Amino acid sequence: MDSALLVDRLHFAFTVTFHYLFPQLTMGLAPLIVVLKSLAIWKKDENYNAAARFWAKIFGINFVLGVVTGIPMEFQFGTNWSHFSRLAGGVIGQTLAMEGMFAFFLESAFLGLFLYGEKRLCQRAHWATAVAVFLGSWLSGYFIIATDAWMQHPVGYMRAADGSFQLTSFWQLVLNPWAGWQYAHNMSGAVVTGSFVMASIGAFYLLSRKHVEHGRMFVRVGVIAACIACIFQLFPTGDQQGRMVANHQPVTLAGMEALFQGQPGAPLVIIGQPNVQERRIDNPIILPKMLSFLTYRRWNANVQGLDQFPQEVWPENIPLLYYSYHIMVGLGTIFIAVMVISVLLLWRRKLYDSRAMLWVLLLSLPFPYIANTAGWMTAEIGRQPWLIYGLMMTREGYSPRVSAGNGLFTLLGFMGMYTVLGILFLFLVRREIEQGPVWLAEKVEPLRRVAAAD
Repeated sequence: MDSALLVDRLHFAFTVTFHYLFPQLTMGLAPLIVVLKSLAIWKKDENYNAAARFWAKIFGINFVLGVVTGIPMEFQFGTNWSHFSRLAGGVIGQTLAMEGMFAFFLESAFLGLFLYGEKRLCQRAHWATAVAVFLGSWLSGYFIIATDAWMQHPVGYMRAADGSFQLTSFWQLVLNPWAGWQYAHNMSGAVVTGSFVMASIGAFYLLSRKHVEHGRMFVRVGVIAACIACIFQLFPTGDQQGRMVANHQPVTLAGMEALFQGQPGAPLVIIGQPNVQERRIDNPIILPKMLSFLTYRRWNANVQGLDQFPQEVWPENIPLLYYSYHIMVGLGTIFIAVMVISVLLLWRRKLYDSRAMLWVLLLSLPFPYIANTAGWMTAEIGRQPWLIYGLMMTREGYSPRVSAGNGLFTLLGFMGMYTVLGILFLFLVRREIEQGPVWLAEKVEPLRRVAAAD
């Protein structure tokens, strides 16, 4: 592989992975903030208002870091991937522009109103700003997913005389069937992150005996939302996304499962190590015929293996693809178990007093981030060696005139800058958690009373 191409790939992989640590929490928290604000109006309980304001602060910090780390990625299309941008810009430019012009401004404008307009807005108008933030963040996610879905399953385009891709149907682009299930799976994954974070902070408050009332509220809302989202991740979204891969990218499915020989009644590997040199799985624990059933709903259905495709179209790093996929699935299974147990304890009114389970919730905070990162690695590594599946190889899309040295220099610069941003993010979030939702309520309520008196 050309050294400049390798550096460009590492550069984009680093920046996009770091960036997505922030949007997944904002997209996951957005519907939960709406839930908290709705409960505040329904129950006429100021504690829920304080909770919504608290999580809006966390949302705002994530939003700012997401913007700061997302903008450089747009420039990387021109600096590091100029051939791809020149050929595919006529298609992906549509959705990327709409994400910036419509969804981003909707989200950012109403986030400002939610954070700073409560003392001037009635409760229902303030609730409407929360809904607008939710719609903006999820609409932004859809346009990004639609862009990636076109690279996974290109539709609604034509090739111009100069070889570029030109859009022939806007609606085919935005209603790409691949985008529908990928979006549902991605957004439920974001809700998993937001719910786990909420439940984890609530568990921290309960264990430390601080802000106990809000701690109970965070655990209750977080656990219920996480249980629903985790099950939704498994079925139908995970199931249907897997079937999309099987139907349109069968070589990717074979790489995800390290299925080196196609066969009827293919087994599902639970644990094992892919041995690419000898084309087998070492030390496997398998469920016989389960892969065939999950993929085609027939126990003896034939599943294509890697041996049925030319090696030049195999995913380039099968072990990394295999482990990313299995980490995602393994953690997703653990999440379901943890949240089902938590909901049962909540139903029996024992969760708040179960220190063991509260510790599990507290320590589980980083794992949804790992699972979501592994899921995106599965999608993007699985598409390789294609940049646009079936149409453009990755080696055809980078900027050959940007040297490996220049790319490495900027990569090191981004790593240093993002390290500082990461430390700043942790400091700001830690400060908000220590101050807690009661502090926010104490600061906002006098302003509301003054506004009411005016």
